[in-house]
Amino acid sequence: MRLGISRPVDAMDGPYARRWWALGVLCISLLIIVMANTSLTVAAPDMVQSLGLGSSDLQWVIDGYTVPYAALMLILGAVGDKYSRRGALVLGLLVFAGASVAGSLVDSAAGVIASRAAMGVGAAMIMPATLSLLAATFPRAERAKAITIWTATAGLAIAVGPLVAGALLEDHGWASTFLINVPIALLGAVGALFLVPPSKAENVEKIDYIGGLLSVIWVGSLIYMIIEGPHFGWGAKAITAAVVAGVGFVCFVLWELRHPRPVLDVRRFAQRAFAGSTLAVALFFLAVFGAFYYLTQHLQFVLGYSPLDTGVRMLPLAGAVFVGGALTALLTPRFGMKITVALGMTVGTVAIALLTRVDASSSYDDFVLPLIILGLAIGLSLSPCTNAIMGSFPESQLGVGGAVNSTSIELGGSLGIAILGTVLAKTYSSNLGDAAAKAAAAGGPKLPEKALTAAQDSVGAGLYVAKEVGKQVTAGAAPKVGPEKAAALGAQQAQTVVEAVHKAFSDAVAHTSVVGAVVLGIGTVVVALLLPRKSAQPQPATAERSEDRESEKV
Repeated sequence: MRLGISRPVDAMDGPYARRWWALGVLCISLLIIVMANTSLTVAAPDMVQSLGLGSSDLQWVIDGYTVPYAALMLILGAVGDKYSRRGALVLGLLVFAGASVAGSLVDSAAGVIASRAAMGVGAAMIMPATLSLLAATFPRAERAKAITIWTATAGLAIAVGPLVAGALLEDHGWASTFLINVPIALLGAVGALFLVPPSKAENVEKIDYIGGLLSVIWVGSLIYMIIEGPHFGWGAKAITAAVVAGVGFVCFVLWELRHPRPVLDVRRFAQRAFAGSTLAVALFFLAVFGAFYYLTQHLQFVLGYSPLDTGVRMLPLAGAVFVGGALTALLTPRFGMKITVALGMTVGTVAIALLTRVDASSSYDDFVLPLIILGLAIGLSLSPCTNAIMGSFPESQLGVGGAVNSTSIELGGSLGIAILGTVLAKTYSSNLGDAAAKAAAAGGPKLPEKALTAAQDSVGAGLYVAKEVGKQVTAGAAPKVGPEKAAALGAQQAQTVVEAVHKAFSDAVAHTSVVGAVVLGIGTVVVALLLPRKSAQPQPATAERSEDRESEKV
């Protein structure tokens, strides 16, 4: 007796009967790898206190996951196509679970970074496998609907990650945010064996490992440069990574153009639907991840919400993603993906633009509408793009198609956090410096230079400095005016610094949102020009796909 499902779908009289249950397994698998990043933004403060992480350590705890995740997806997607897509999913889930256990047990920055990197390797197996298995399991008539649900799950994970992490941190330490992955990953692995049909492409004779290696080099170097340069300065490491990424990219393209069976046929980017969809996904996640990066900070540090409260207040975005997905299922067949995607990106631009109104007096009510609109935009835009990307690949390369889509998400998200995060940090620092200078010029108390420099590092550091300044004022004044008056003076001075930090950060959020809206707005125009009209959109290569389907084991 064989474990799980082994009967090929092609041998069945009709569509696989339990395909919607299989989709549930794929969505659970997707959920945890997206949540692994969004939940960490909430757990980061506790990790800093427990492990004594510096800003550089914390940055690499977050991004140590991203580098292997983005770099390895293309080659691992190709390996899954050749050997076993379901096997890649199960193995990835087990690696992810094991790395999560390791991450919960370590007590050093190096250990957490290594565990996060191992989680990234597991995620690089899981992500392309979810899309390739989805496309292999569902008939073409139902594929768009299934992809819409898959996309909505990704949007849900963006909001649910902070909620789950916040709930765990109420009574447990940061390690619990790693351990929560374990039962979900094991559930996904068991569900895959019993609910997801096996799938592989039989007509793949040989994998283009050299092309795969070149993709690892240039994508990995590019992601490293995106992380290193803005956060730690454009020194030798960042410049070297930029050179390696550029040379690696050129070598990759030249090799793929000459190879008879490339790991990725780069000529596909000459197809307007494919190029436009890939660009749209990258640009959208640039804006979404960038906005999410500073919104969660604003809710916690300026509005004072706990991690759990922050997660709860991100839920309107998740609900709106499902509404947007329902709308795109109605609009895309009628108007075509060009109209739907352009509409979604325009709506997303409006959502980011609304955040330019944020100031120190803004309450949560000022964020609800942008969150809802942004969720609608995600639901409207991403599933048609993902469907177009997957539809550009034959059945024998579905894993590669899923890898291209997922790599676009990671590249866009990394760029968003790097670009918008850098704008945010520099604007905040400049605003706080200007505020301190104006206060001193007006005869107010002057913040010591060392304290000001520390406060300019981040909004969290600024609030910590405010607390320490208050303590110092209290201690210094107590012998002169008595403990009660000294405490009042200390609290007043601390509050003055807190208000300056809040204003500096709120104004930085508004300024950064201008940049994000401009980038997404320009990108919307470019994507709208690239995407073909409904009547001009290419149809699937029926003969090629039929041939591939016959030669595939599903």
